Amino acid sequence: MLEGVDRLIDLVGPRTSALSGASEADVVASVGRCDTGSLRATDGHFAVTARDGKTVRLARTIGVPLRYFVAKMYHGPFLVVAQRMDQIFAWCREQRIAWQFDPAYTRMVPAHFVVELDQVGCPDPSPRYHRFFDPAVGLGSSDLNEAGARYIAAAYESVLGWLRTVPIDAPVAVAFSGGVDSTSVLLMAVHANQALGGRADRIRAFTLDLGGGRDAAQAEQVMRALGLDQRWERVSASPADYDLEAAIRVIEDYHPLDVECAASSMCLLRGIRDRYPHLTYLLDGDGGDENLKSYPIEDSDLTLSSILRNPLLYQEGWGVDAIKHSLAYSGGLSRGYVRTYAPAAAQGFNAFSPYTTRSVIEAAVAIPFEQILAGDVSRLSTLKQDVVSAGVKATLGVEMPVNEKRRFQDGATATPRERVSKAWCRRAFNTLWQDRQREAESLDRRSGNEVVPAGGIR
Repeated sequence: MLEGVDRLIDLVGPRTSALSGASEADVVASVGRCDTGSLRATDGHFAVTARDGKTVRLARTIGVPLRYFVAKMYHGPFLVVAQRMDQIFAWCREQRIAWQFDPAYTRMVPAHFVVELDQVGCPDPSPRYHRFFDPAVGLGSSDLNEAGARYIAAAYESVLGWLRTVPIDAPVAVAFSGGVDSTSVLLMAVHANQALGGRADRIRAFTLDLGGGRDAAQAEQVMRALGLDQRWERVSASPADYDLEAAIRVIEDYHPLDVECAASSMCLLRGIRDRYPHLTYLLDGDGGDENLKSYPIEDSDLTLSSILRNPLLYQEGWGVDAIKHSLAYSGGLSRGYVRTYAPAAAQGFNAFSPYTTRSVIEAAVAIPFEQILAGDVSRLSTLKQDVVSAGVKATLGVEMPVNEKRRFQDGATATPRERVSKAWCRRAFNTLWQDRQREAESLDRRSGNEVVPAGGIR
């Protein structure tokens, strides 16, 4: 490998959201020296790349995606870091090495780890993982009032911290279904805004309606019950706007539920953008289901034992050392949050969910689920509403309306849609990239053995 060539290509730079406990520069420095203790002392979100000699370190939290790819140029490896696959592909095209690219060769940095890579030539580097978030499991109170108070207090502080970073006169949209998570986030935003002295109409809730949507009726009812109906808007869209293939292009993934969620989100966000061209800030409740294990496990290969013995399963997947861990996609919400992040970014929104921050996840993980559930799988369907409503009452002093859980993509319509299959989503994803790769095959190629051009890389 030739010396003296800068082989780290960072296409995005450091990014943060509601970061607390350190500055962005501090986080970059901590990642650079693999100081997991300093990273552990922060909260909020970051995605950072740093170099220490021939070692490159990358780290992220759930709320900000980060991806990398090893390209071969000038007798050695180049580490290309980006937010998205298509950013990396575009860079490879510019360098005439698009023929090297395959989406399966890209890697997502798993949330809550520092990933360490040595740029020493061939063979390709093997990543090393260093965890910086390791919350205590099951040591909190089994009293749901106490557990809820701790959980929502942490979430409220996250909302308050995020709002402090938003200009005081800037409007804030809340993606709102009237369900437990979005209702609690709306109430926290309203109270935090009042505490900060923002104008009352600054926080507005928006609900997608693709024709007779149950969420729209539910949301209107909840807003009236809370006396906030003047701050609510229905966003009507045609069912034809619900485009699964477009969602796959935006999120660059093929997990069916995430694709469906993203397709619905794109309809909602386009509607908000059309009405308010300059609105930038967006709150939602993504992550609430994962924190309180509010999923029907009978629809998956999971068992009660598997979710209890893997306390961060829904947030991180099976773990970086597990057979099921996807190098290209990470796992759990670490993978799935792109369903929220990417549609929001595509429409120019700065999106944030308090339920994805580490302080809130820590409060959730502290709940002794095994003791509370006592082997009753059906209790998973009602536990979240009990914890959150109790926490909202304790923290905000509000009796929160509670509605049964419904997926975002289902609530936007009058009747549930037929589930799209993983096989269909995977075919659509593969077709997208096969078309791009086929076009790349016809482009002028640069050999990995080409010498460094005069004046450096171009």
